[in-house]
Amino acid sequence: MICPNTAKPDIKPFSQLQHPREVIRQFTPNWFAATMGTGVLALALAQLPVAIPGLHAVAEGLWLFNMLLFTLFTIAYAARWIVFFDEARRIFGHSTVSMFFGTIPMGLATIINGFLVFGLPRWGDGVIHLAEVLWWIDVAMSLACGVLIPYMMFTRQEHSIDQMTAVWLLPVVAAEVAAASGGLLAPHLTDAHSQLVVLTTSYVLWAFSLPVAFSILTILLLRMALHKLPHENMAASSWLALGPIGTGALGMLLLGSDAPTIFAANGLPGVGEIASGLGLVAGITLWGFGLWWMLMAVLITVRYLRDGIPFNLGWWGFTFPLGVYSLATLKLASILNLTFFSVFGSALVMLLAVMWLIVGKRTVQGAWRGELFVSPCIAGLKQ
Repeated sequence: MICPNTAKPDIKPFSQLQHPREVIRQFTPNWFAATMGTGVLALALAQLPVAIPGLHAVAEGLWLFNMLLFTLFTIAYAARWIVFFDEARRIFGHSTVSMFFGTIPMGLATIINGFLVFGLPRWGDGVIHLAEVLWWIDVAMSLACGVLIPYMMFTRQEHSIDQMTAVWLLPVVAAEVAAASGGLLAPHLTDAHSQLVVLTTSYVLWAFSLPVAFSILTILLLRMALHKLPHENMAASSWLALGPIGTGALGMLLLGSDAPTIFAANGLPGVGEIASGLGLVAGITLWGFGLWWMLMAVLITVRYLRDGIPFNLGWWGFTFPLGVYSLATLKLASILNLTFFSVFGSALVMLLAVMWLIVGKRTVQGAWRGELFVSPCIAGLKQ
């Protein structure tokens, strides 16, 4: 069972911190994982195939709340670099926290997609240009994370196979998330050439990410076979592997859906039909692989629960991977019109909502007390 918090609650905010400024000093990119989980839940609720009164309003409210979270976290992290620059730059040498740079563009991608799902019907076509600008910013950040963080792994950081976890995936998968977001954005652009540019760029981003992510997954399987499960502090990381698999499936399904129209508008009708077929086959294939990993993650989590899992921000790793896999499942349901995918996808979204409530509540409690504001990069420094 999850160990309950038996300590007497303290109503004073930041009671676990020496000074309120420690909120900024100890702020890390890990917090952006909360925007990933919140954003993907908003998008998943909006895609449910059942009509529930008020559900779309709840989903839109979550998206708006997610924008507020992302803005607050961006201000807090920027402030850390301004006020505590020497300590902030230590992150590049840390073998775990540096991986969470990838959560920033992935959190932004959920906001961009929300502009198309929620913003477009509410505010009109004007949000499309904003979404396009933000998407190119997201692309740039994703490419930077996908190259620079692995480069630092190779040159500055200390790593070993027995200490490896699925967090290695975070900087790499950001480009894949941007690719799926591009698949959603492309058909909304009015210019045929711009549609082709975004679509082609998205395919490049998908290829930029997925093979590297699967290479990491291969090593991760070997690591777990040889050295067994990681420490219980990293229990949620068992779900992270579902992220690139689910996002890979969703990306190919989204890109393939509008490929025929976009390629035909640019004089390449045959290519579009091929892309559509490949997208569906790849989506189904990756979905099957994701099913294996999700079942394995469930078994691993149950094993961890027997001894108790200490809460940390890594618990948000339970949400986003499940969310993108849910979206891929619901997309397959809409394309294939098969009841199984519709029912299973809806069940996954409900599970996602429950996990978000649990993790969200624990995060608010931990943030209020201040115990979640811990930067491992400076843990050894004198306070």
